[in-house]
Amino acid sequence: MKALVTLGAVSALVAGSCAALNSTAGALLSSGNVDLGEYEVAYGKAKAFVAQLTNSQKVSIITGSSFNGTNTTWTALTNKDGFAGINNQYYVSGFTMGNALTQTWDRDHMYAIAKASGREFYLMGYNLVNGPVVGPLGRTPWGGRQPEAFSPDPYLSGITLARTVKGMNSAGIVTAGRHFLLNEQETNRTSPYSSNADDKTIHELYLWPFADGTRAGMGAVMCGMTQVNGTLSCESSDLISGLLKEELGFPGLVLPDVNGQTTSYQSANAGLDFGSSSYWTTAILEAGIANGTFTQARLDDMAVRNVIGYYFAGLDNGEQPSEADTTEYRSVRAGHAKLIRKVGADSLSLLKNNNTNGGGLPLNTPMVVSVFGAHAGPCLVGPNQAFTVEGSSGDIYQGHLASATGSGQLSFSYLATPFQALSLRAAADGTMFRWIMNDTYTSSSSSSMSGGGGGSMPSTSGNSTDSSGSSSGNSSSSMSTGGGGGGDALSNLGTGTSVTPSFAAYAEDSDVCLVFLNAFSGEGADRGELYNADQDTLVNTIADSCNNTVVVINTVGPRLVDQWIEHENVTALLYGGMLGQESGNAIVDVLYGDVNPSGKLINTIAKNETDYPVEICETAQCNFTEGVHIDYRYFDANNITVRYPFGHGLSYTTFEYGSVSASKSNGTALSSTYPTGKMTLGGYADLFDEVISVTLSVANSGAVAGTEVVQLYVAYPAAAQQPIRQLRGFEKIQLAVNASSTVDFSVRRRDISHWDVTAQQWAIASGTYTFSVGSSSRDLRGSATLVI
Repeated sequence: MKALVTLGAVSALVAGSCAALNSTAGALLSSGNVDLGEYEVAYGKAKAFVAQLTNSQKVSIITGSSFNGTNTTWTALTNKDGFAGINNQYYVSGFTMGNALTQTWDRDHMYAIAKASGREFYLMGYNLVNGPVVGPLGRTPWGGRQPEAFSPDPYLSGITLARTVKGMNSAGIVTAGRHFLLNEQETNRTSPYSSNADDKTIHELYLWPFADGTRAGMGAVMCGMTQVNGTLSCESSDLISGLLKEELGFPGLVLPDVNGQTTSYQSANAGLDFGSSSYWTTAILEAGIANGTFTQARLDDMAVRNVIGYYFAGLDNGEQPSEADTTEYRSVRAGHAKLIRKVGADSLSLLKNNNTNGGGLPLNTPMVVSVFGAHAGPCLVGPNQAFTVEGSSGDIYQGHLASATGSGQLSFSYLATPFQALSLRAAADGTMFRWIMNDTYTSSSSSSMSGGGGGSMPSTSGNSTDSSGSSSGNSSSSMSTGGGGGGDALSNLGTGTSVTPSFAAYAEDSDVCLVFLNAFSGEGADRGELYNADQDTLVNTIADSCNNTVVVINTVGPRLVDQWIEHENVTALLYGGMLGQESGNAIVDVLYGDVNPSGKLINTIAKNETDYPVEICETAQCNFTEGVHIDYRYFDANNITVRYPFGHGLSYTTFEYGSVSASKSNGTALSSTYPTGKMTLGGYADLFDEVISVTLSVANSGAVAGTEVVQLYVAYPAAAQQPIRQLRGFEKIQLAVNASSTVDFSVRRRDISHWDVTAQQWAIASGTYTFSVGSSSRDLRGSATLVI
């Protein structure tokens, strides 16, 4: 890992004229500073409801309690963790998790998954959902919570958040985005550390997706456990009242993560709306009103913000189901399995594919298929054993990994593994199918069971094999079901005439060898590695004996592959995130070509761990000295060769790009350096207006139908002090063979603006802008320029 440079000081969160804005009074909904747009009707209902309440009743609402008074009644919102499925609940679906969903680059999939998941929450009686996650954004690839999140690119994360908020809202629930703000690692999160970032970095990276979520109708935000620039996130007026409520016009409630609230008046005055009855009692808050340390207006605002989402989601229609017990059966899953399988398949990225001599993908009824790796099959106990990353034997899950851990962990009713799906396919095709579902392997000369088979079985001593597949460890161990550690000894099942089983022996006469790898993390711990020596030895061992070795990876974040990717016998690499309950079926759909892969990377895959700019911070002060240069921005700025760039992903077909044209669609708007519109949900209204149109044609020049993600990157004038290029648009198009389509990008004012730290405003710099279109951040097929 690369050491993090420590600065003696960092810039303040806000400076100059913005400081005057960060007042509690200005952030009150009653101030009228924000055009509430689609929230206006809900605000009218919420204000009328709160107006009839006593202070005691208002305190009940803001501390999560119900009441039944003579004037009115209130039933507290039912709060539940999750996004891609209901955490800790029976008989529900395990949906595609955030990192895999984003890898589809498909707005329709983002909406559909969120709506289906939200529907299950609603029918199980939950109406305030803690999810989705855009904090962490993805500052460091070692961050343990990335599988819940979307992408380190703020534009891509913002679009994904907006679509998922729309989807969940449509299911009749209040959607809570988390964690606000700069909550980028698990290490020392509960201590907590202080994330120290300058004003430009906060606006252009970490705050950006929350603006999209607010504009889409997000009704709640969870602030984090951590400090930001020395103040707890949930007690920072600069963050909550200033950035979120005033600058973004956020109309809903702010609730704290665990231990995020430590004071009564400071947390309330900072903008926290939902909190602990230990800090907020009627007596405490009325005493504050009496002595001037708190205000009646702020208490009213807190109550209104707690109920505005209730009305916005339509929960006042009287149809909300009661909260289900954890093990209660309700028919909520409908046809969601089909959707999960489709989205999972569409999220997978084909990173390498060599079809020379009939190898690579897609598979075409191979006669002998051999499968390797613990990730191919079920773990010893599952699928709903307690996932944990604390006290585990490393960053690898010993079984098929389709979910992360923690509050975002999926609750599987079942889990389809690749082994299961491949077995069914092999049976249908008449294929010879065999497996060693283990990452490490030793053969043994000892025996505890005899039988009619020949040779000895693989075991799990934890020792790696050498390149020939022979044992490099001791001679006594056992085989565990699904590649876990431990189990009954099953060595030497008889003394037949076959060769002693080994990775090499199983691989050498196979038409294709499928090697399955994973990387595991989640809430509670960060990653300790970006590659795994045992798994990499496994790939090389198989590839040494099998001239058609296909590797499948499911990972929680960037997983390096340089230990084996250039091996001449590694013909293909299929790469994805946490796919959910249909994971195995989705993978096999792509392996056999039933689905043409169309996923694109949401991170850069470097060649070495040391190529990434940011490690896990181990100190109390974590200075974001890299600024806006994370992921591809950093690699581009430093001209670093990467293994696979952000946005990369191949297809079973090919696409040709036509010439790119760019034109101004709103010259009047572009004549103003700063936005001039009214303040509304997400910020100034005209930040979201189209000002430039970019157009090109794309054609399918291959032999099969396919889907391409066409990406738009913008380069700014030097005066804007921006990264070399930034994603500012994407469109996913399906094309039949020889078909073509026109692709139009609508570039918003916000997309060509930079944060002016002096003016404390989004600004358009004068100069030449370059609009480049391509298949990844480093595969740009054409460009056009405009002078503004």
